[in-house]
Amino acid sequence: MTTAEQTLADRLGLTAGQLVRETGWDEDSDDRLRAAVEEWTGDALADEDTEGAADLVLLWWREQDGDLFDGLIAARGDLAPGGFIWLLTPRPGRDGHIDPADITESATSAGLTAHPPLPLSPSWTGTRLEVRGGTAA
Repeated sequence: MTTAEQTLADRLGLTAGQLVRETGWDEDSDDRLRAAVEEWTGDALADEDTEGAADLVLLWWREQDGDLFDGLIAARGDLAPGGFIWLLTPRPGRDGHIDPADITESATSAGLTAHPPLPLSPSWTGTRLEVRGGTAA
């Protein structure tokens, strides 16, 4: 892993052996980012049908995907205690971009704390969301 990849892995909070559930994947999702997460954790991404609580949920979300609050509540229900969500949204100027204020509002309503967004790829921004109080579902 290169130094830049390690730095990004550290920023994402990824560690070996984590169960990472992915939801909202579509053809526009960044496959390089997905592959990097699998490499960093050492395991394939779990899908929505995989049983067990996730340490981390990668939630790909676009404006046209519906009510973000509902998507966050569903993702929150998949978390293990101490787990967190990476909300992946198209970067500004891209189709499906979501205003950061809307993300913060939906996250707050869902009982989540939003951290400042990070550019994770040329097309996607990530916002780390943690359950307030540190306990999932």
